[in-house]
Amino acid sequence: MPVTGASILRDTLTMILAGGQGERLSPLTLDRTKPSVPFAGKYRIIDFALSNCLNSGLRKIFVLTQYKSDSLSRHLYEAWNIFNPELREFIYSVPPQLKISNNWYTGTANAIFQNLNLLDDEKTDRVLILSGDHIYKMDYLKMLHYHMDIKADLTMSAIDVPKDQASRFGIIETDKDHKVLSFIEKPKNPPVIPDKPDRSFVNMGIYIFNKEAIKEVLNKMEAEKIDNDDFGKHVIPYMIKQGYSVYSYPFEDENRNDGDPYWVDVGTIDSYYAANMDFISVKPVFNLYDQSWPLRTRQLQYPPAKTLSHEGERVGRVFNSLVTDGTIVSGGLVERSIIGFNVRVNSYTYITDSIIFDNVTIGRHSRIRRAIIDKNVVVPEGTEIGFDIDEDKKRFKVSETGIVVIPKNYKF
Repeated sequence: MPVTGASILRDTLTMILAGGQGERLSPLTLDRTKPSVPFAGKYRIIDFALSNCLNSGLRKIFVLTQYKSDSLSRHLYEAWNIFNPELREFIYSVPPQLKISNNWYTGTANAIFQNLNLLDDEKTDRVLILSGDHIYKMDYLKMLHYHMDIKADLTMSAIDVPKDQASRFGIIETDKDHKVLSFIEKPKNPPVIPDKPDRSFVNMGIYIFNKEAIKEVLNKMEAEKIDNDDFGKHVIPYMIKQGYSVYSYPFEDENRNDGDPYWVDVGTIDSYYAANMDFISVKPVFNLYDQSWPLRTRQLQYPPAKTLSHEGERVGRVFNSLVTDGTIVSGGLVERSIIGFNVRVNSYTYITDSIIFDNVTIGRHSRIRRAIIDKNVVVPEGTEIGFDIDEDKKRFKVSETGIVVIPKNYKF
């Protein structure tokens, strides 16, 4: 009987690693884990991996949480409670439960090791392991077909980047048939792709394991007292050395846009800001508007956004910006910015090149430039942010490129 896409999906369990602290994104991660950080006005970072699952047909998903997970768990319930357990569909958050030791999850592989029982409980043949903090579009079913066709124990997705940029990543060295020869973290002289001497394969943190292979490897490493905390540092090199069948899968981008494939890890304030600002460009690299690959998130019940103009100089204007539902721009000017839900921009206010999260009020005569303002902040009348960096540094975090970040619930 031929293996169909439906049977492959039925027999695949997805586990999303979503427990990262995201320290370099602080203060946006003071009250939430990195995958729960708002993104592009109305989404959370984890929505992109979850939307990929939905569009790929995967319906059995565990999200492994850990660090400050209440915001993420609430988002999963409110935005993603769409599956029917009677049909063996589900999405569940799984915090550390000290199942096999007194430790929290100590790394990517250890999080899976502590939850190996879930693989047997679901009677799965394969497990797809994803990071919950990357922005990209990918059809995982194509990778699953590839994994089964080559009969691999482990298939790891790889994106090719210019060699001179590859030293910042974990690099996969392969032969011409994409069999993995080695995995090297941030090498000074990265190995190149056999038929592309100026490009290297970067590990995307997307893995497909055969169930029996991952159980055997993690249990064997534990029994031999070999570190098995992290896939990149420990598990993958061990599998290569032990002769397991490890292959790379060249990333196929579903972004449907010109240019290089899109895959972004928003690990710092500056990279987060740059990825957001792409959405307000004339032709964004990442396409939010492709109806053939919908991006799901929580839909809040706010009225449409609107602008208000008053007599005289008070004209509500918005240029080259994303403005989310419930927001009112009343007699102020917003340009090249991303505005979240239920924001109030009052008269004579000027906001430029900024990201404003939900439930923020900007007082009259305020000026905001190159700033990120987290949720529930009331900016007093006449406040200036982003115009005097030395003064801003006395109160707020300022990134290397001068982005001023105001934390959630900050009181002026």
